[in-house]
Amino acid sequence: MEDYLQGCRAALQESRPLHVVLGNEACDLDSMVSALALAFYLGKTTEAEEVFVPVLNIKRSELPLRGDNVFFLQKVHIPESVLIFRDEIDLHALHQAGYLTLILVDHHVLPKTDAALEEAVTEVLDHRPIEQKRCPPCQVSVELVGSCTTLVTERILQGAPEILDRQIAALLHGTIILDCVNMDLKIGKATPKDSKYVEKLEGLFPDLPKRNDIFDSLQKAKFDVSGLTTEQMLRKDQKTIYRQGIKMAISAIYMDLESFLQRSDLAADLHAFCQAHSYDILVAMTIFFNVENEPVRQLAIFCPHVALRTVICGVLEHSQSPSLNLTPVPSTHPNLQAYLQGNTQVSRKKLLPLLQESLSMYLDSTNIPAEQPEIVGVSREEVDKEMNRSGNSLISGMSQDEEDPPLPPTPMNSLVDECPLDQGLPKLSAEAIFEKCSQISLSQSTTASLTKK
Repeated sequence: MEDYLQGCRAALQESRPLHVVLGNEACDLDSMVSALALAFYLGKTTEAEEVFVPVLNIKRSELPLRGDNVFFLQKVHIPESVLIFRDEIDLHALHQAGYLTLILVDHHVLPKTDAALEEAVTEVLDHRPIEQKRCPPCQVSVELVGSCTTLVTERILQGAPEILDRQIAALLHGTIILDCVNMDLKIGKATPKDSKYVEKLEGLFPDLPKRNDIFDSLQKAKFDVSGLTTEQMLRKDQKTIYRQGIKMAISAIYMDLESFLQRSDLAADLHAFCQAHSYDILVAMTIFFNVENEPVRQLAIFCPHVALRTVICGVLEHSQSPSLNLTPVPSTHPNLQAYLQGNTQVSRKKLLPLLQESLSMYLDSTNIPAEQPEIVGVSREEVDKEMNRSGNSLISGMSQDEEDPPLPPTPMNSLVDECPLDQGLPKLSAEAIFEKCSQISLSQSTTASLTKK
């Protein structure tokens, strides 16, 4: 794979037609591996004159934010230096020159900024429900499986199994396992096809890592922030609210608050982050498990504007629907208020309506007419639903967070009527995975408590 990718980088220096295999803008492990493996397969099975270049659809500087990607590349010995990122190739210039053919993998809808590239799309390979139909001669292959990498694996094993070596097999194998949550039938993300190709890879390469080992190591790497700068930690899992010229960042931080507050030059880093991105307020939600494997949530509100910070903290402290059960934590950092959050069921999605309310209260106090807020990273419909039900009680201690939707059961075959996957697979963000783990932990604790009684 390394030699192939070096050849692709060399091809970028030439003025020639290129077939670009482009992953999605999230550039998660599934998207990255699908692009790499599909381009490699097409390059090995097509005429020598054709060049298939895998492109990671992020800037190179953003790769460290994806800890599982970085970890897995190191594990299979693929240097980051041979990869090609979106900021290293001008797709629009290639298209204008008539040199671009685009193959979309793990997505099939281009963002508005890439609308001009639509006519260059010749093939789609995805595992999401179709949102945008394409006309011939564009070849569209869409199947609702747990991992897009499963479809790439199928293409390779059916078309040219001889090109598969252990390195590429390990990439495919580990990615499917992570995407399908270790093939757990209780979670139900893995379809029969996902399981089939994991088993085929294990049959061809018996020395592949055990499923539990590779899943645990990738999952740990996904949540590991130890090597990140403060800015990278804040950007890793961030959403933004805009309202009446006020801009608020809400970042999930996967470590304990004490360790976060003890980072060197934290106050300067927070101030620089807000200045660089024009944020007036930064809300950091720390998330981790304690030694008893119980979920712990904490909050830090950074805002140089005293009046604005006071209003936000007041709304969060006095909220009853839901109650956060906040306990203030002493902080030596100026402009920062920290809290222990007693109610661990209030995740970021549930916090958003409260933060919107605090902005409205602040704007009312300054006699600025309120307008509908714009939220980046969360749909308007999702927030409206959350606001409508924010007063609902939680049942049996289980979160009703929309970042943790009900997971559909695995369909037994392709002929099932009303297939649970017809509406697409659930979004499994880092926050959603944490929510699922929290629910399991709380459920086990409740069961143990009832047993003792």
